[in-house]
Amino acid sequence: MYICDKYFSMKVLIDIPDNEATFGMKVLKSLSFVKKAKPMSVAKVDLWEDLKEAAQQVRLHKQGKLKLKTAQDLLNEL
Repeated sequence: MYICDKYFSMKVLIDIPDNEATFGMKVLKSLSFVKKAKPMSVAKVDLWEDLKEAAQQVRLHKQGKLKLKTAQDLLNEL
């Protein structure tokens, strides 16, 4: 779900159990400062998780803790 404050335009991701999602959405939408609250699709959640993992791998690579494949290595796998 995204919550956007008009002053800061902050987006917040909230993880709510499925059995509490309807109530959670009602609560969020009832707050005057919440401009938009909507559930994320499974595909968007999967993409979000993939992007977080990729960002973590880049951080580890920059710290010298992980060796990433080169573009040439990836092309050679095709």
